[in-house]
Amino acid sequence: MTASGFVLDWLPRIRRPRPQRALDVAMGRGRHAIPIAREGFHTFGVDIRLAAVLEAMEAARAARVALAAWCADLEAHPLPRRRFDLIVVTRYLQRNLFPALRDALAPDGVIVYETFTTAQRGHGVGPTSPDHLLEPGELRAHFSLLDVMCYEEVHAPEAVARIVARRK
Repeated sequence: MTASGFVLDWLPRIRRPRPQRALDVAMGRGRHAIPIAREGFHTFGVDIRLAAVLEAMEAARAARVALAAWCADLEAHPLPRRRFDLIVVTRYLQRNLFPALRDALAPDGVIVYETFTTAQRGHGVGPTSPDHLLEPGELRAHFSLLDVMCYEEVHAPEAVARIVARRK
């Protein structure tokens, strides 16, 4: 699977001259972690599936980029507070992690989040459980305490909500 165009478009806009730490949550095989590292971030990735973490590490080695990755359930092993200048989450929804994601952002840190909405059911593919689909406006509401730089909900080619928000 290729990286999200939305994420790729935002990476150069977010990067600053000083070294920055980035986290790819539910990174899978590293489809975002590798471009994040190529953009110059000190990149970390986390996924609950060990096989995915191992594949991401191998892909990073092949791409000749540095990636620090670990296998963890973020409910059992919380994220460090105020640690990351960038957090990326795509195609993943775990509502009880929203506060931890906000807290893990360093001052002036940015979150880029993109995942499916309930309108995706109309496409007949992808997730169907309400546990994995955002309601209209829900993503914006979860990050309303941050400075929202971009927010959109689109219905094609997939129904997703997308946000870029900065910690004040």
